[in-house]
Amino acid sequence: MAKKEAAALTLKPLDDRVVVQPLEAEEKTSGGILLPDTAKQKPQQGKVIAVGLGKREKAERVPLDVKEGDTILFGKYSGQDIKLDGQEYLIMREDEVLAVLDSK
Repeated sequence: MAKKEAAALTLKPLDDRVVVQPLEAEEKTSGGILLPDTAKQKPQQGKVIAVGLGKREKAERVPLDVKEGDTILFGKYSGQDIKLDGQEYLIMREDEVLAVLDSK
């Protein structure tokens, strides 16, 4: 099943949706300059926390290409922001995921 504990709450996204925990934005530039919170860009990478069962096509489910634990890239304005027990998450459709980062 596509269930994941998130601070005592069970998140189960529907259909082709994924729950993503955004990775923290960089606090320093490549030149070593510290950025204040107002200058930080919204993160565009995250870790997949939970995935739905897949999109329905002609009474069958098409499984998702992403899986729990994947690190993904997504568009700057993708998904819906939610906050559960002090943690920030994004819920987005799989087609908003741009790429899966290979950890090798």
